[in-house]
Amino acid sequence: MGNIQHVTSADFDEKVLQSDKPVLVDFWAEWCGPCRMIAPVLEEIAKSQDNLEIVKLNVDENPEIAASYRITSIPALNVYSGGQVVKQIVGAKPKAALLNDLADYVG
Repeated sequence: MGNIQHVTSADFDEKVLQSDKPVLVDFWAEWCGPCRMIAPVLEEIAKSQDNLEIVKLNVDENPEIAASYRITSIPALNVYSGGQVVKQIVGAKPKAALLNDLADYVG
C-alpha cells in the first residue's frame, strides 16, 4: 500500500507521465485550506489500495507544471494514465465522493 510522495518539475515526467500505473497528482499549496482538508483523505485512500499512485505537487514551488496543465484553482486532482490526463477533479470533497470519482482507478 502506498504512501504519498512529493513530486517536482524535476521528477514529474519520471514519476507521473512514465508511470506504469495511473497516478493521481494533488496540486496544492501550503496556504490552501481546502488542500489541507483533503490531505488526510488522500492519505487514507493511498493506504487502502495500490492500483493508483498518489503524489503531491506544490504549485508555488513548481508553477511551470501547474501552468502547463492549466491548474487555476486548487486543490486540483488530475489522474494521469499513459502520460495523459484522464480525469480531473477540482475542489475538496469527502472521502466517499472522491472514491466515487476515482472508482475506475482504485481497487
